Amino acid sequence: MSTASGCSACRDGKGLSFPISMAFQPIVNLSTGAIFAHEALVRGTAGESAGSLLGRLSKDDLYPFDQACRIAALEWAAKLQVPAMVSINFMPNAVYKAETCIRATLEAAQRLSFPLQRIIFEVTEQEQVLDIDHVSGILRAYRKQGFMTAIDDFGAGYAGLNLLADFQPDLIKLDMQLIRNIDQDSVRQILVDATLQMCRKLNIRVIAEGIESLGELRTLQDMGVELFQGYLLAKPAFEALPDVHLPS
Repeated sequence: MSTASGCSACRDGKGLSFPISMAFQPIVNLSTGAIFAHEALVRGTAGESAGSLLGRLSKDDLYPFDQACRIAALEWAAKLQVPAMVSINFMPNAVYKAETCIRATLEAAQRLSFPLQRIIFEVTEQEQVLDIDHVSGILRAYRKQGFMTAIDDFGAGYAGLNLLADFQPDLIKLDMQLIRNIDQDSVRQILVDATLQMCRKLNIRVIAEGIESLGELRTLQDMGVELFQGYLLAKPAFEALPDVHLPS
């Protein structure tokens, strides 16, 4: 994608052609029992899934969709008075020049009096990223603004360790398929343990997402994981903050 095209997108300010809303799912620190963050998950205004919305997008819609999601996430977080961090997914292939594309987010945060230090930007490893230097540059620009950064679905996608070698985020989220039934799978335990050791040396915190069973949770706790997200703790709540079910 060319920078010129990106600047044009920012100047033109094309809006999304359909409305969106948000659901929220907590990330819980089970060592303290406190909510570390709420992830903002895009939905249709009637609760339609993110997949159904993504299926409506053309290439020209990526930029306005990405911008609309950021702003909607902050607006709903402010409306619901989210007491913790807010984690927002972004589409790296929709960002042309980070310093320019972040302006609407900064303006929304200022308008809503939402501290930048309470915003996490997640880049998903499942989106095909053709230019790792581009993604690393975006993450560095976001960190410079005071945002926390995260790699989502780590272990699932295209970038792998190459992205981590170029940029060390504040957080990584282990892909749910990597931890599914980990309590019954010694190979998964070895792979996750190696990842945890690497992250400790790099000073990166790890989130286990997609936790569905007590066995998965206990195994990961024994391996040193503190931050968890998944249906076992709370399902996403549409336009609301869900109750969290802490395991006894």
